[in-house]
Amino acid sequence: MLSFPRSGEGDREAVEGLCPHYRPPVSASAGPSTTRSVVEGPRLTPSHSMFHTLFVTHYVTPWNTVVPIDCDLFESMRLELRRGSLVLAVLARLREERYGYTLRQALAGDGIEMEESTLYPLLRRLETQGLLTSEWREEEKRRKRFYRLSPMGTEMLAALATEWRGINASLDKII
Repeated sequence: MLSFPRSGEGDREAVEGLCPHYRPPVSASAGPSTTRSVVEGPRLTPSHSMFHTLFVTHYVTPWNTVVPIDCDLFESMRLELRRGSLVLAVLARLREERYGYTLRQALAGDGIEMEESTLYPLLRRLETQGLLTSEWREEEKRRKRFYRLSPMGTEMLAALATEWRGINASLDKII
């Protein structure tokens, strides 16, 4: 655990720089001198805020105890959560025919960044599973592989979207 000097806002930049997944707390409406924790909790003064003791993010227990979240563990769990969502996003975007680069750009435009080293193996796996069809064509003097949902992929997308909506609704109730 890292500790920062008690200087207020300058600590925020130091905390944000240590873990790219850090999210600052939502500001309280009572003014700039108080903050509200990420999870609803009591108001804290800047001298007792997370900026002085944490390096990632925190929550406040009923006893006002600040508990750190390990950045490596968070990243591992975030990636696990994201993996299943990527399949759904790729299937949904391939209702229209696209080649790899335009698919990647469309997903990025939707806020889902994906490396080529993740996308192309996923496309090959989905095609092997019968969920996609592909075709090589020349466009703009280059050979490109175009992908589209197969009929089975269309049915799978509908089923997975229904399942995802159910899980999402349940999580919304819980969270």
